[in-house]
Amino acid sequence: MTAETSQTLDRGLKVLKLLADTDHGLTVTELSTKLGVNRTVVYRLLATLEQHSLVRRDLGGRARVGLGVLRLGRQVHPLVREAALPALRALAEDIGATAHLTLVDGTEALAVAVVEPTWTDYHVAYRAGFRHPLDRGAAGRAILAARRTPPDDPGYTLTHGELEAGASGAAAPLIGVTGVEGSVGVVMLADAVPERVGARVVDAAREVAEALR
Repeated sequence: MTAETSQTLDRGLKVLKLLADTDHGLTVTELSTKLGVNRTVVYRLLATLEQHSLVRRDLGGRARVGLGVLRLGRQVHPLVREAALPALRALAEDIGATAHLTLVDGTEALAVAVVEPTWTDYHVAYRAGFRHPLDRGAAGRAILAARRTPPDDPGYTLTHGELEAGASGAAAPLIGVTGVEGSVGVVMLADAVPERVGARVVDAAREVAEALR
């Protein structure tokens, strides 16, 4: 801690991060142990966070992330979308296919930014807000693959006909962006994705990740 920082705020943020990393919540004792502070401090932190709906406690006394974080989260997507648009535009124009940024939303993949090419006679209509299971489509599969592979070797994922008949997709995961799990990809009307597209999608994902850091 430095003179310019708040120890209380720092501890409160650590509480939220700890709760966000568990599906079953944490008790006051567990939080006290993880934070290295006494239970009284934890009670005060939780009470303050509860007042802002950022934390809730169930009947068993376990603390969990509260619904108040959703109000904060709604402001994240526009910022992410704005940062990603230059790389998506370049990708769409270069490949001649619809480019998209997809983020994890629970158990689903959510398209938060979409850019269509301007020079093609036809392309796949793909809209921001479109959702699909993580295990279907290149965007979701790329994210799942990144969970299983080393972060320095994400590669890319190809699919065909999983979300739309006759459409093929290529996507690469975002790597090294704290708090954001997602992918960048393209979708096109083709039986197969041209060979050069995979590497180009990986480059675009890297550009988006750098813009978000």
